[in-house]
Amino acid sequence: MVTLERLRAEHAPALLAFERDNRAYFARSVPDRGDAYFTPAGFAARHASLLAEQEAGTCHFHVVLDGDGNLAGRVNLIDAARGSAEIGYRVGERSAGRGVATAAVAQACRLAGTRYSLTVLTAVTTLDNPASATVLTRNAFVRVADTLVGDRPAASYVRHRLAP
Repeated sequence: MVTLERLRAEHAPALLAFERDNRAYFARSVPDRGDAYFTPAGFAARHASLLAEQEAGTCHFHVVLDGDGNLAGRVNLIDAARGSAEIGYRVGERSAGRGVATAAVAQACRLAGTRYSLTVLTAVTTLDNPASATVLTRNAFVRVADTLVGDRPAASYVRHRLAP
C-alpha cells in the first residue's frame, strides 16, 4: 500500500536523501537535475520554491510513502490552470517494478479530480522509458502525440474524467 502526502517543509531532509540515493537511477531515464540541486543550499532553495508554488495553487506536490512509511517517490501536478495540469512522477529504484508508481498515479488522479478540481491531466514520457508509459496506460491515460524531451523521442498522454 502506498500513501500520498502533500509536500511540506519537514519532508526536505528525507526528500534530499531520496534524490541523492536515486540520482544515478533517475538519470538513466530523465535529465539529471545538476550538481547544485543536490547541495544542501541548492536543495533548500528549490524546496522553498516548490512550497511557494504550492501555496499559490499553481502546483500540487506530493511525496509517496510505502507501506512502512518510507519515502518511495514523488508525484507532482504542475502548471494547474483552467482545470488541467501536467502530472510527473518518480519512484526510487528499490520500489521500481512493484506497482508503487501505478498506485501513486492512481491516487494523484483521484486527488486531482476531488481535492484540486482538475478535469484533465497531461503527461509526457520518453520512448526509452516503457515502464512510465505502462504506468500511464494502466491509469487510463491515452497516448495522443509524439514529441521530444530535449533531444529524446517521447510521447504525450492525456486523461479526462479524473473524479471517481
